Amino acid sequence: MKKTATGTGPVIIKKYANRRLYNTESSSYITLEHLAAMTREGRDFKVVDAKTEEDITHNVLTQIIMEEESRGQTMLPVNFLRQLIALYGDSMQAMVPGYLEASMESFRRNQQQFKTAVEGAFANSPFAEMAKRNLQMFEAAAGAFKPGAGAPGAAPAADTASETHSKDAEIAALKAELSKLQDKVAKL
Repeated sequence: MKKTATGTGPVIIKKYANRRLYNTESSSYITLEHLAAMTREGRDFKVVDAKTEEDITHNVLTQIIMEEESRGQTMLPVNFLRQLIALYGDSMQAMVPGYLEASMESFRRNQQQFKTAVEGAFANSPFAEMAKRNLQMFEAAAGAFKPGAGAPGAAPAADTASETHSKDAEIAALKAELSKLQDKVAKL
């Protein structure tokens, strides 16, 4: 998340004692929903306490997640949350943030490769529009972080040669499956 409008660094958001958030870039008050939208757009921002200048970005992002979860947009399974809480104070606690970041990055890469493979398979097909709609539904469903995406205890950085081979094999399998589906639809 490093995009900024001017390219001069993250947008500074000031949080006042009355819980109001002030965007210094647009000189306007904003809400947590605005910050969530900025995050989805890839905008980089830093939230600071207006009085102390302390960086409170982590707390505000956690608050956004809590609000999203309370609205019924649950993405974090109860078992995952329990496991996460159990890791606080554990000797492995320091490794968890890096592992979670690597897992999410791997998930996003796999999602993009799948999207590219599906788009390529249906590029010049009468089913292109249907495939686009199905892909949009898949993206909505796959937008959730799945705690089982990486094996627990696995190293976050895997051997890139075997990882590439594995991903190529997965893409080939997906293309084969799509081809079978196309054949079935054509017969219908």
